[in-house]
Amino acid sequence: MANSFGDQFLKAGLVNKARLNEAQKSKSKQQKQKQKQKIEVNDEAAEAARRAAAEKVARDRELNRQQKEEAARKAAQAQVRQLVESNRVSCEGGEVDYHFQDGTLIRKLFVTEEVRGKLARGQLAIARFDDGYAVIPLAVAEKILLRDEASIVSTPSGQQESGEDDPYADYKVPDDLMW
Repeated sequence: MANSFGDQFLKAGLVNKARLNEAQKSKSKQQKQKQKQKIEVNDEAAEAARRAAAEKVARDRELNRQQKEEAARKAAQAQVRQLVESNRVSCEGGEVDYHFQDGTLIRKLFVTEEVRGKLARGQLAIARFDDGYAVIPLAVAEKILLRDEASIVSTPSGQQESGEDDPYADYKVPDDLMW
């Protein structure tokens, strides 16, 4: 059995030399095609693995970016909280109510007469703190604005932007006006 089937068929006279060569060529072509298909399948699998790895890297980067943003936001909130706690102006025993605008709502805060005067002159500002509000110095309010603009509720009257259409822009509001 040292001879292949083709050689055996040739010796037996069942096939001629040309048909035997043709059969061998077609067999070798089929084997080459199978190898190419295996290589293509391997290439497709490798490409799919590379794509999956690239997608995973992109997801990981996005997740890391979101985590960094969240950490930075929490750090800014902690800094704002610390600034407000350490620089809060005491309004205990305040009997005078001070009205201010928080978004579209008008809020009221009981303060002392001295604090009310400083708020009216723009020396103090109002910031959101816990579930309420805190009165803080203007310098601290500017530091807080750099970290979180939403924490400052009331800007001093000298810094408020007046619209160009404001018909009352030429009239100064007296400091002793009580609402």
